[in-house]
Amino acid sequence: MTGITTTLRTLHNGERDLEEALLAAAERHRTDHEFHHVAIDCARWSREHSARLAAVGHHYGLDLPGPHDHPTPGALAMLREKAAEALGRRPETGLLLLHDLRDLHLAAARNSVHWEMLAQAAQASRDERLLELVSSCHPQTLRQMRWTNTMIKVLSPQLLLSV
Repeated sequence: MTGITTTLRTLHNGERDLEEALLAAAERHRTDHEFHHVAIDCARWSREHSARLAAVGHHYGLDLPGPHDHPTPGALAMLREKAAEALGRRPETGLLLLHDLRDLHLAAARNSVHWEMLAQAAQASRDERLLELVSSCHPQTLRQMRWTNTMIKVLSPQLLLSV
């Protein structure tokens, strides 16, 4: 296994994990509509990234799994939604949101570092396939990081001073 295949596998797993974390946070903070919808959009990017990484991985002899299957919402999802509505924006839920944003930011930053490593390897080896993948996916990861960082900046003063 080469450094590129190891990094592709690590990044693929990181994008899948970030997708799951974004969807879980979106569900937990369902009553914060802006957060909920942007988190779902960011999760779609990570889902697309993992699918594209799996496709490119085949070129390198990797058999990476495709995107996760997400079950259709059922009774448990409805119960979580009702609980989120009942809690609303209480200080405790605000702190949970900040912790989720921190974790999401760190996961996106970790993925960004791997995208950068792949970009450097692609440039050095003149691998057009890998360079195209990085060029189209890494900017979205950077946008995920900017979104989480901006949300932390906006929410921290309000939430940390009100507790």
